Amino acid sequence: MTPSGGHSYAESVEPGDARPLTPIEHARRIAALAQEKLAADVVILDMRPVCSYTDFFVVCTGQNPRQTKAVYDEVRERLKKEEGLLPRAVAGERQATWILADYLDVVLHVFTPEAREYYRLEELWGDVPSVEVAVAG
Repeated sequence: MTPSGGHSYAESVEPGDARPLTPIEHARRIAALAQEKLAADVVILDMRPVCSYTDFFVVCTGQNPRQTKAVYDEVRERLKKEEGLLPRAVAGERQATWILADYLDVVLHVFTPEAREYYRLEELWGDVPSVEVAVAG
């Protein structure tokens, strides 16, 4: 943690013995964790053809600000505990209508339905390929 209280890295907090996840594995892991917390309409966008700062976007929806925060909190805590990863930067936690968590190779976007409809990231980046997301059972 930085002196201002924010995190300034997306590296391992406590390096484990397991190999690091590849970017697509990382995106799929984040998508699965979001689904476990009942996020809806989970999509992985392959940003590599159009973007130099990240490989994938994981976009999902919570039903309200409380659920968007719960989805983000679940992803953050599980990645910290299980993978030793923290986001490099986070924005939108307070309002929780659009929370963005930057894990460098993957950027998580958790929206309320209204914010997702307003910003329409999938349409903005409509020419990028999407990646199949396994449906949580």
